[in-house]
Amino acid sequence: MELWLIIGLPLTGILGWLLRWLYARFQLSSSEQRANRIIHDAIKDAEAKKRDILLETKEQLIRERGQLENETRERRSELQRLERRLLQKEENLEKRLITLEKQERNLQNRERQCVEREEQILSDQEKCKKELEKLSGLSAADAKKLLIQSLENEAKHDAQVSINRIEQEAGLIADKKARDIIISTIQRMATEICSEVTVATVSLPNDEMKGRIIGREGRNIRALETLAGVDIIIDDTPEAVVISCFDPIRKEIARISLERLIADGRIHPARIEEIVQKVTKEVSQTIYEKGEHILFELGIHDMPPEGVKALGRLYFRTSYGQNVLDHSKEVAVIAGMIASEINVNSAVAKRAALLHDIGKGIETNSEGNHAEVGMDLAKRLGEDEIIINAIGAHHNDIEPISAEAIVVQIADEISAARPGARKESLDNYIKRLENLEKIAESFEGVEKSYAIQAGRELRILVNNDAVTDEDAKMLAKEIAKRIENELSYPGRIKVTMIRETRIIEYAR
Repeated sequence: MELWLIIGLPLTGILGWLLRWLYARFQLSSSEQRANRIIHDAIKDAEAKKRDILLETKEQLIRERGQLENETRERRSELQRLERRLLQKEENLEKRLITLEKQERNLQNRERQCVEREEQILSDQEKCKKELEKLSGLSAADAKKLLIQSLENEAKHDAQVSINRIEQEAGLIADKKARDIIISTIQRMATEICSEVTVATVSLPNDEMKGRIIGREGRNIRALETLAGVDIIIDDTPEAVVISCFDPIRKEIARISLERLIADGRIHPARIEEIVQKVTKEVSQTIYEKGEHILFELGIHDMPPEGVKALGRLYFRTSYGQNVLDHSKEVAVIAGMIASEINVNSAVAKRAALLHDIGKGIETNSEGNHAEVGMDLAKRLGEDEIIINAIGAHHNDIEPISAEAIVVQIADEISAARPGARKESLDNYIKRLENLEKIAESFEGVEKSYAIQAGRELRILVNNDAVTDEDAKMLAKEIAKRIENELSYPGRIKVTMIRETRIIEYAR
């Protein structure tokens, strides 16, 4: 038994190893078969794809060959069309060339004929020239000289006639243009008239307020008069107090202060001093604001504060019923319009026109007139020399040096003399008319004079025997010159001299 076991165990191991080896061989054989089968299938697939690719390539080649053949046919057709067009153009060019050759031959023939004709004309002219020289007894040079001289004289005469006509037309056009410019500027301007008075009236709620304004022993009214620099008149006028002062700014300060004191009810020297100081500051601020406002409206910049204040003070000044600040604004606008029309510096003219009366807004003890004071202020403000001259020359106190200064004079006259711009008192008006007539009647040979059209025209009747026509012309100039030197008036005065011959006979 043990022997069997000893022999069987090795046999069993050998048998197991043999079985494993056989199984391994079997597995290897199966793997080789699968590999061969896979390779065979891959070869088949590759050959099938190869055949497909070859077929697809052949089809692509066939398509491309067909497309190429189509393109080739189209290009061949296009080339044939181009060839036909070129042949047609060539035929047309040949026809044109033949036509041009014919035209060239015709032109050559005509040129030859023209040359022959020109030679014939020159020959005929030479013959005519010799014949004319023989008949006139003058050479060609002498005849040409006479002809040129005659033409020059005729041309000079025609030119002089034309110049005279042009000068007359230019004068008429210039007068009409000047009238149009002035009328246009006047029509486009309109300002209100204000009363030129040196007193202001303050309404009272009742007559009892007069006693409170006067105060105990008059201390309230004295304090107000002293602080404001005005005269307060309290009379029998019911419910009214009159403030009198030649300085319109002090008068305005007193008026506002008194109105506030009446509204407040507390009237005593301390309160009066407080109100007057406050109102003075407010009026000063108003003055500066008025100056800034007028500069902004006119588009004028770079004005120093002293100039702005001087302009603002003009708001409280009047002249012949015209507010001086409104008048200055109006003159500036008119000057700008006129300057634009005649092509001079509009900005300089407008600035000079606005500042022409600035001397009226300066507090000074100088004895000079407002034009001189305005010139001094303009120099301190650093204004241009043209503007300084225009300010000083607007009343002909100095000689104007620029066209802008003349424009300012014209604009100032327009603003002052246009209808409705200014008013004067009845006494001054009557006195001015009387003075006009007296000046005219003071001359020898004047029989009678009449101031008409509100003093804007002076009609003078002269003695026909004592004054000739030439004397009448000189007399009119002398009277006009004397009026300019002795009288002050807005605008201009027309002097009309009348000299007539009257012959009277009676039939009986």
